[in-house]
Amino acid sequence: MLKRTGRLIFISVLFLRVVLPFENLHGQQVPVHIDNYEIYELLDELADLGVIDINTIARPYGRKFISDRLVEASEHDGLPARIKKEIAFYLRDYQKEQTRTKPENKRFDLFYYSDSLFQVTVNPVLGLEVLSSGGDLAWHRFNGGELHGTIGEHFGFYASLRDNHESELLGGTDFLVSRRGAVYKSDDDSGDYSEARGGITWSWKWGTAGLHKNSYQWGYGYNGTNIFSGNTPSHAYFSLTLSPLPWVQLDYMHGWLVSEVVDSAESFNYYDGTREVFANKYVAANLITVRPLAGLYISAGNSIVYADTNVNPAFLNPVMFYKSVDHTYNGASNEVGQNAQMFFGISSRQIRNLHLYSTFFVDEISTNRMFDKEQQSNYISLKAGARLTNIVDGTALTVEYTRSNPMVYQHKIPTTTWESNRYNMGHYLKDNSDEIFLSLKYRPVRGVRLELSHLLARKGKDYQEIIKEGTESDYSEINSDEPRWGLPFMDEVRWEMQKTEFKGSWQIINDGYVYFSVIHRDISGADREKYLPPFLNHNGLSGKFGINYGF
Repeated sequence: MLKRTGRLIFISVLFLRVVLPFENLHGQQVPVHIDNYEIYELLDELADLGVIDINTIARPYGRKFISDRLVEASEHDGLPARIKKEIAFYLRDYQKEQTRTKPENKRFDLFYYSDSLFQVTVNPVLGLEVLSSGGDLAWHRFNGGELHGTIGEHFGFYASLRDNHESELLGGTDFLVSRRGAVYKSDDDSGDYSEARGGITWSWKWGTAGLHKNSYQWGYGYNGTNIFSGNTPSHAYFSLTLSPLPWVQLDYMHGWLVSEVVDSAESFNYYDGTREVFANKYVAANLITVRPLAGLYISAGNSIVYADTNVNPAFLNPVMFYKSVDHTYNGASNEVGQNAQMFFGISSRQIRNLHLYSTFFVDEISTNRMFDKEQQSNYISLKAGARLTNIVDGTALTVEYTRSNPMVYQHKIPTTTWESNRYNMGHYLKDNSDEIFLSLKYRPVRGVRLELSHLLARKGKDYQEIIKEGTESDYSEINSDEPRWGLPFMDEVRWEMQKTEFKGSWQIINDGYVYFSVIHRDISGADREKYLPPFLNHNGLSGKFGINYGF
């Protein structure tokens, strides 16, 4: 199987090498991790002000892309002094993408080298976070290193390794937290895990292809997204971004997910135990975005999670409608078919200082049942919001609503759920939930961010668990043929959390932060003990303080 997969990747890369006019290529796109939140916030602010016009539905962005946007913004007249300082601060890092000689006033790097062919940057990754909750203390420390660089005009590479230790478990597959998931090395109350990321990219004038093990995010939202949230542990994927015209962009990825479903046929016994082998699981997704007017972006795409088979070359095609492909291979049977989705997005920054956005995730495409009250299967997730920026310099007011209907992201076949390592790839609240998020952010000076936010999160019945355990037979009788149809949205609120948070951060040097947070939680409902790690599952005040260098 590995040989077949290797051949497919080789053929894909060879195809790109043959058909693309590489003599016109320029620039490298080494991705900037989505946890590097402040640079993405600055680009969003510049877009809100109309200084730059960018498509923000898919992240990460490449370093060269960010560098070019910062240079573009630096040439704009009339910017507030704070933003000018922010741009100058980040150009100390991203100016490295503009020259092959050592830049003046370059940021601190542990190691940096550049000549006419080769450029590399190496830095440590260090951090310590202390948390307080329910009268107890916990801590999370991480350490490691990262590097990124380029060879020639088109080839980029990056890698990072981070070792983590949590004195109390702060996450897990069963919990509703927006924290990125981890594959813990043990099941006790403390958690050790490591995260290795890296990749290679090849870029040309109107596109980039890459092979990664990294985090990525699709969808709009300032408190998480509902297509790809980026909250799963990183996994391997092939990416392709094409923008042959300034008003159209294609984003495509094919990922090797981790099912954590044991394939009994492939597992085997040996002298000291059993070698368990997970079932194969993959995802393919495309997203086409057009810009009909300046500041207006409209996106549409589709995806498929497929499993229990080898890599299918049809899903390596970046412009396919994957549900129809699945019908060709598996017919219309739900028992042998795969799990397809569609999604749509719209973003408007046509009014200066105002960003309006929405993302629509459709996990059920059957129109035959969609409007039948008894059998309806509107497995959808909707996120909509608005951000008002710089009414007073440095301020940002955000209002956001998310609703996910029952059974979104779920699937009756355990290998084809919208998950990797059993973490949901979509919105962190999963299905049968909604959320209201309000935020007021203020940046008084360069590098300092203060934010006051309020969150109302609600979760209804876990129908997937009810159906699997058969604990409420009346729900399986809604439709005798398929108990997953006709399920009511949150007819009972089983879990509710109201969270008010005041947090702040100061980026002292590039990638070096000091930060704090004070939180008040009010958690209620019959499932109150179910959805947060025990350490965090307390009402009242909690908080954290941390320092980090790198991501």
